[in-house]
Amino acid sequence: MNTPLAERLRPNTLKDYLSQSHLIGDNGALTQHIKQGLIPSMIFWGPPGTGKTTLAHIIANESKRPYYTLSAINSGVKDVRDVIEKAKQSGGLFTTKNPILFIDEIHRFSKSQQDSLLQAVEKGWITLIGATTENPSFEVIPALLSRCQVYILNAFDKSDLETLLKRAISEDEFLSKKKISLKETDALLRLSGGDARKLLNIFELIVNSYQTDAIVITNESVLNKVQNNTVRYDKTGEQHYDIISAFIKSIRGSDPNAAVYWLARMIEGGEDLKFIARRLLILASEDIGNANPNALVLANSTFQAVSTIGYPESRIILSQCATYLATSPKSNASYQAIGKAQNLVKETGDLSVPLSIRNAPTKLMKELGYGDAYQYAHNYENNFADHEFLPEEIKNTKLYDPGNNPKENSLREFLKKRWKDKYNY
Repeated sequence: MNTPLAERLRPNTLKDYLSQSHLIGDNGALTQHIKQGLIPSMIFWGPPGTGKTTLAHIIANESKRPYYTLSAINSGVKDVRDVIEKAKQSGGLFTTKNPILFIDEIHRFSKSQQDSLLQAVEKGWITLIGATTENPSFEVIPALLSRCQVYILNAFDKSDLETLLKRAISEDEFLSKKKISLKETDALLRLSGGDARKLLNIFELIVNSYQTDAIVITNESVLNKVQNNTVRYDKTGEQHYDIISAFIKSIRGSDPNAAVYWLARMIEGGEDLKFIARRLLILASEDIGNANPNALVLANSTFQAVSTIGYPESRIILSQCATYLATSPKSNASYQAIGKAQNLVKETGDLSVPLSIRNAPTKLMKELGYGDAYQYAHNYENNFADHEFLPEEIKNTKLYDPGNNPKENSLREFLKKRWKDKYNY
């Protein structure tokens, strides 16, 4: 019995497939495509163990198409081209039954590897199904992404995972011969982190550790049987979100010690470098902003550097950035300003641009008054003219309120000198 339980229980038909009803339920986004056999190229985005590979296999089965698979971990451009060539021969042009090429972990493909897929997808030589645990907006090149539908697979909920365990007990060739009583499941579900594959593999490990066929599964027995029952960083489970949250809040709270601790937890857990760097980039603008504009510059440089260098050296760059951001003055004024502005737009709709600041590229527009009375700032003292730039209906509205820190206090003074009492700076 060398085949893992998760593989033995892998469903082959849609009716046996658990969860993702928003995709393959009666009104699911994919249901009609599968029934009609009109399968678009697509990207499945979701946490590990949510059935991305299984769903791709089922789609190929139900639509009766040739099925090819590659893993981005160990496939190069040559492997991609070889598979495309085979697919062209088995499918051919002008047919709705073109072969399916499934690429696991497509986010690990380089730009050149992804480029090698473009023509085949565009010409319809293959139907691409990619699987990724990372946001495809960042990890899949725009040209390829624009040719694919993106479908989000959700983590399994508690009832789905318990159903999976019961199915294993009743239907698996080996486990069904034992007398397994599933008394408690909380510890199993917690250790799995919502990953169905991980859940089944842990469950099988526990069952096989018993010397008898009469097995009672309790939380205590699970924790006793699993050697490493301390919660380790799992970049695919709930801790992934808890630790990145702790990391960001430590920096926001100006604690560089906690920041590097949580950074180390992520590094030791093998977290994706670009994921960490992206969060630092967002934080530099959201939580520091104009209190220290250099924070955004350093965070952007950090993102570029770790994208080029990789582990282990990138830990130093990430540490420098995290400690710099943690020890920077903080301001969320820019973040609040755009939030206020967006709410104002939603409330007031498409207000007209004042005539004085409209573009006037044609004679007719000039005759209609476009650009009239515009005061060119550089023609005035201090490069400033007291002009109205907001629509009439919302004039004098203050959206950006500088934070209370040395840099933004100087910005407040600048604005107060220019605008006097207009915006109440």
